[in-house]
Amino acid sequence: MIKLNNKLIALGASIVASALLTTSAFAAAPSKTEAAPAGIYKATKNALDGGVTYKREKGSYTAYRVNEQSTKGINFGRAPTPNELKAWDADIMPDGTGLPEGSGTAEEGSELYDKDCAVCHGEFGAGGKGYPTLTGGSIESLKNQRTCPGKDAPNRTIGSYWPQASTLIWYIRDAMPYAHPKSYTPNQMYAMTAYLLAENGVKIDGEDITELNKDNFKKIVMPNRDGFYPNIDGPKGVENVKAFYKDPKNFGAITGTRCMTNCGKEPVAKIANEITAVVPPYTTARDLPKEDASKGAASSPAAKAYEKSCAVCHKTDAMGAPAVGAKAVWAKAMEKGMDKVNHNAINGIGGMPPKGGAMNLSDDEVKDIVKYMVESSK
Repeated sequence: MIKLNNKLIALGASIVASALLTTSAFAAAPSKTEAAPAGIYKATKNALDGGVTYKREKGSYTAYRVNEQSTKGINFGRAPTPNELKAWDADIMPDGTGLPEGSGTAEEGSELYDKDCAVCHGEFGAGGKGYPTLTGGSIESLKNQRTCPGKDAPNRTIGSYWPQASTLIWYIRDAMPYAHPKSYTPNQMYAMTAYLLAENGVKIDGEDITELNKDNFKKIVMPNRDGFYPNIDGPKGVENVKAFYKDPKNFGAITGTRCMTNCGKEPVAKIANEITAVVPPYTTARDLPKEDASKGAASSPAAKAYEKSCAVCHKTDAMGAPAVGAKAVWAKAMEKGMDKVNHNAINGIGGMPPKGGAMNLSDDEVKDIVKYMVESSK
């Protein structure tokens, strides 16, 4: 759920696009009996990953034919106005660019979290059904591999993994809370960010985070700030990526030699610390664990399907959906009749997509789930 830096993506993509323009619109490769045009294998080491591209020549790019139709007269549109660019360029950057005016406390964020987030991410961000764990973990755990005796698996949470706090507030602004994205005010964005950073033990100038605003946000130094390489930030980001990938030793080739053929002769770096003592242990078994009825496991197929596909929104009213067990709400919904309720469940209504997004369910399975939800709310 980490949202990447759009500006860096755009910058990197522009370099890649420049390198790949020679390969665009290629058609079928020549047949085996048709010789490739001579002189086309002139390699240029300008690819973003340190590899090579080739010159497009005589209607071909290496073994591929290219479309050489004229693009004269193609209308690429007009240049955007400054206001249009401003509306699009709404990134929140590591240096604080894009941060809104406002403030919020960790205490206010705690109340928001319990209302909007705990149903998916668990109490205090400790993890929920199928949704990322937001708190806990350690930077040291990121060095562990899966067979390292006596050590936990890498635990990638906000505090242990994310290098920039701007990613967090940006993602909250654009994508949270689930089912109601972009609904938070700037004050709520700061409050939620303050709460999650505080739960992860992140401090500002050595002090616990109690309140966040535009000014002190810029002072945040995430624990894993320097844990990523190459450095993609700043005007030299693309050059740093190119330099990193030009040295094969950076990604496992011990001798530093790139290889496309007979690669088995090239020694590759082996994992040094693999984890074996993981609790619960890793397994290759594909069977589901046995259900324990004493723990309130769902018994009927409809109940199981509800837990798997619908409970995230209907377990409480935090998502704006009618909560299972809310008698008055379901009684009002049933005034329209079961056929109408089933129709809405299958085809979607309001913010709910068709079948709640579980398009693998048949119409009859959705009807069974609806019946289960209605019966459980009487």
